[in-house]
Amino acid sequence: MSEKERQSGEQERDPSLPVLPTVNAEAEKAQAPKAQLHPAVYIATWISLSSTVILFNKWILHTANFTFPIVLTTWHLLFATVMTQLLARFTTVLDSRKKVPMTGHMYLRTIVPIGLMFSMSLICGNLTYLYLSVSFIQMLKATMPIAVLLTSWSMGVTEPSLKTLGNVSLIVVGVVIASLGEIKFVLTGFLFQCGGIVFESIRLVMVERLLSGSGFKMDPLVSLYYFAPVCAVMNGCIALVVEIPRMTLADVQNVGYFVLFANAMIAFLLNVSVVFLVSLTSLCLYELPLTVVFSQIGRTSGLVMTLSGVLKDILLVGASILIFRDPVSPLQAFGYTIALFGLVYYKLGAEQLKGYLGQGQRAWADYGVRHPALRRVIVFGLVLVTVFVLLGGISASGVVPTAYDPTDYAKERLGSVLGGGRTGVVGSA
Repeated sequence: MSEKERQSGEQERDPSLPVLPTVNAEAEKAQAPKAQLHPAVYIATWISLSSTVILFNKWILHTANFTFPIVLTTWHLLFATVMTQLLARFTTVLDSRKKVPMTGHMYLRTIVPIGLMFSMSLICGNLTYLYLSVSFIQMLKATMPIAVLLTSWSMGVTEPSLKTLGNVSLIVVGVVIASLGEIKFVLTGFLFQCGGIVFESIRLVMVERLLSGSGFKMDPLVSLYYFAPVCAVMNGCIALVVEIPRMTLADVQNVGYFVLFANAMIAFLLNVSVVFLVSLTSLCLYELPLTVVFSQIGRTSGLVMTLSGVLKDILLVGASILIFRDPVSPLQAFGYTIALFGLVYYKLGAEQLKGYLGQGQRAWADYGVRHPALRRVIVFGLVLVTVFVLLGGISASGVVPTAYDPTDYAKERLGSVLGGGRTGVVGSA
């Protein structure tokens, strides 16, 4: 082959010639990703609906004087049963249930026992609203990871670990301090809440064992499709014996049919929002109810999801103070802060938390270089607030006798420094 022939393949293409397409434009257009909402929308929706359900239930059971929590829970489950059945027959939302190898024997062996634990946790949880404030209930719920951990050890699902137990010790300390600072402590309500936490932890571990088996991959709506009917029957039987004999039609009319319908609808929409949150975070079912232990994060970071759960609890406590005038002592707020920090530490882990803390330290140091005086003021203010909260909380809890209460003296001295202004009690409503 001549040199001229070898170089013929290297000649440049004539730009006037048409260019053949290398990509199928229609196929590329068809495969273009669909527009999706920002993750913050899903998180905000879940926070709003979850908080609304809790506050709504508290209002119906306490403020509206509908003192039938088992009946209310049964109504929620009946509504969820009807809605999931309609969705299964007329939409494709629950088509994933066809992939679950559910038989009659499997239903009796797995769904019914889990449904029993679910019913008991719902009953105890709603009975608690008759005795305790929403803020204190949320503080007690912070112990859920500990209950799940101990239950998983006792049922042989996971191996005991002293290191893991040490990681949750801050939660225990914080909740104990918050309990000591509770102003309206009622032992009956406290025991009901403890019972609800125990039953819920057993249920979560049982669901974890179920999901660990092959073929069982259920999203929250599919699980509601299976669990709601059996729970409605169980709760209904208990309500027939305990509450319905003393309930009249006037009690229902006093609350209002539309209010009860709206309450059940919001509770159901909460389960729908959890489905979108699952698709957002790629979570397993057993990680979602009540504790919302975000551990396997998809498009959003673990820190964002963990702090979102903490933010929801804080907003719920604040809403309880504003709406129901629930008093929160400074010691209680201090203990709950410790519990929330322990919860964040447990969910994120030491290594991941160290990374975030390192980033925060660098940002704080950079801020100190740019605004040294302002950083000193912030540090002094935080120390001052912490001291007042701690001293005021210890006084409110009754640990220190009134005669030896140092907060009045401290407030008097601070008032003289500020020109005689009065200072209020922190954390009360």
